[in-house]
Amino acid sequence: MSRHRRSPTPRAHWLLLAGVLAIVAVLLTLHAITGGALGADDSPPIGPTTAVPAAVRTGGPVIDATGGRAGAIGPTTGSIALTFDDGPDPVWTPRILAVLDRFHVHATFFVIGSQVIRHPELVRDILAHGDEIGGHTFTHVDLRAAGSLRTDVELRATDLALAEAAGVSTSLVRMPYSAENDSLDNAAWTAVTRLGADGRLVVMSTVDSDDWRRPGVPAILANSTPTGHRGEVLLMHDSGGDRSQTVTALGQLIPRLRAGGWRLGTVSATVGLRGADSPASTGAGVGGALLAGVLHGADVLATVLSWLLIVATVIAALRTLLVLLATGLHVRRERRPRRPGVRDPVTVIVPAYNEAAGIEATIRSVLASRHPVYVIVVDDGSTDGTADIVDSLRLPQVWLIRQDNAGKAAALNTGLAAARTEIVVMVDGDTVLDPAAVGELARRFGDPEVGAVSGNAKVGNRGGLLGRWQHIEYVIGFNLDRRLYDVLQCMPTVPGAIGAFRRRAVRDAGGVPTDTLAEDTDLTMALERDGWRVVFERDAIAWTEAPATLGQLWKQRYRWCYGTLQASWKHRHAVLERGRAGKLGRRGLPYLLLFQVVLPVLAPVVDVASLFGILTGNAVTSIATWLAFLALQMIPGVVAFRLDRERLGPLLALPLQQFVYRQLMYLVVVQSVATAVAGARLPWHKLERYGQAVPVD
Repeated sequence: MSRHRRSPTPRAHWLLLAGVLAIVAVLLTLHAITGGALGADDSPPIGPTTAVPAAVRTGGPVIDATGGRAGAIGPTTGSIALTFDDGPDPVWTPRILAVLDRFHVHATFFVIGSQVIRHPELVRDILAHGDEIGGHTFTHVDLRAAGSLRTDVELRATDLALAEAAGVSTSLVRMPYSAENDSLDNAAWTAVTRLGADGRLVVMSTVDSDDWRRPGVPAILANSTPTGHRGEVLLMHDSGGDRSQTVTALGQLIPRLRAGGWRLGTVSATVGLRGADSPASTGAGVGGALLAGVLHGADVLATVLSWLLIVATVIAALRTLLVLLATGLHVRRERRPRRPGVRDPVTVIVPAYNEAAGIEATIRSVLASRHPVYVIVVDDGSTDGTADIVDSLRLPQVWLIRQDNAGKAAALNTGLAAARTEIVVMVDGDTVLDPAAVGELARRFGDPEVGAVSGNAKVGNRGGLLGRWQHIEYVIGFNLDRRLYDVLQCMPTVPGAIGAFRRRAVRDAGGVPTDTLAEDTDLTMALERDGWRVVFERDAIAWTEAPATLGQLWKQRYRWCYGTLQASWKHRHAVLERGRAGKLGRRGLPYLLLFQVVLPVLAPVVDVASLFGILTGNAVTSIATWLAFLALQMIPGVVAFRLDRERLGPLLALPLQQFVYRQLMYLVVVQSVATAVAGARLPWHKLERYGQAVPVD
């Protein structure tokens, strides 16, 4: 595959990803706004009242501010309007309706629009029982603090909800957190006039049962029993928490009031209003259906995210457990006596494309090996003088081969064809080897069943924050995972930075594959499917130059992830095969896909859930969940750093890594999956090198 090959960048995936994230954010925000807890109905402190007309402050509880006039009327003498706020509720509204039916009494239910959308059948039940509907805003917002736009949105959304649920429209509105008329201040009056300008009648209360406090049935009865015989509006609740006390008290209150000579009914019946509830327009019904669809989607998304949070937590905990158990087994295995290794010379193949910055350091580190080596540098059409640098070194053990640009896999195949030793080590042109690395790799080939050995790649340029984050990832993720793969005998990748191969095994597998972007993963899987063992050697250390910018990191990881998906799909039939192929198919591939694809896709759920939990008042649980996920990374991190004899200091950057680096890795996986599903092909992304692949802290 040519590195100069260009294919259109799949920018549509970026737009799709941005669109999906925007939709998710909007839906979660809507769910958070409409799913808040109800029940706290204490009236806010009263402010200045200079703007409130005296006739309203001292008048009846039904305020008419339509048409620019200000009037207030109330139920007729000896009558009580029963009203219930905050519903409908699937548990308590039917029970209250049953009590009303038992006594043949009707009431007015002031409903929350978002609750109407969630339980439309209850609105239909209310109307079918002969009761009346009023609006109580869409999200139970305090209209005193809401501007004109928010007020209008609340009204229209509630109208649409009622139109979709029961084809009804209402002119009655009760403002959340409202009380008696004398509690109206200037801010509340502004809200009333806005409602009046929209043709709404505002219903206050004159008797408050205080049932939302759940003070006990006797207290609710006492609070709900008026003195005198003027017309009253009684405030109760059919939602917002446990309303068992309300239901019990209502069953005792109705006969008590009747015995006292009171007439009970809806607001319209007791006041003498007509047409408070009327048929909704067809357009409102259609709009309500669309709104209901959006809100249901938000609820479904929130539910799915909740379950995904559980799944992600389980997967993360399972991965931590598996890795730690496998690491313990691997450490005990390393303590066993070592078998004699291969003492014959080894050929080190270095594919190079525009590696002028680091190629000399790579070659000299290879030649410094304690094991006898030959070096083949395959210059793959470099344009920066890489081949000239190698040629100018005049080193007798180094053989330079020049070829037209054909890609890394082709360069490796050229080197394999030229090699004259059975064991070959493949090293990237930006890698610096430890002097013992080649010997440690060669030692493992004393086992005739071993076809390839993965080395231990480390980040050399770890000085900056980005380099430190990659250093953490290499030590925790890459090396601990390779220990697990080694124990399970299902190693999916021998890294291109440092890996050794039995030349005969590679030749029998058809050479280094050229049809995937992850030729190292593809080749490793092919060898295992041919029956060869692939092992990990911790002491075969190499330092590689990690990407120095987020853009370069994105290109590298995008290619890695996409190539891994390609290779996994190419070798999917290993799931059904026997022997070492079956171990790869039934152990390696599921682990690879579950923990390197599925978990990164699910892991953002933790961040999203934590963020929205903090914003919606569940900060303690959200922060605890996030810290638990951090612990699931920190614990293996300490173990991995200790085993690799690394200082623990860089782990201090792990919490900060969650906010930038981890998000980038999520997007890489999501983008790679989207690209794979779409069937797009990626070009080879050549990274810029600065010659910084040196073992520094």
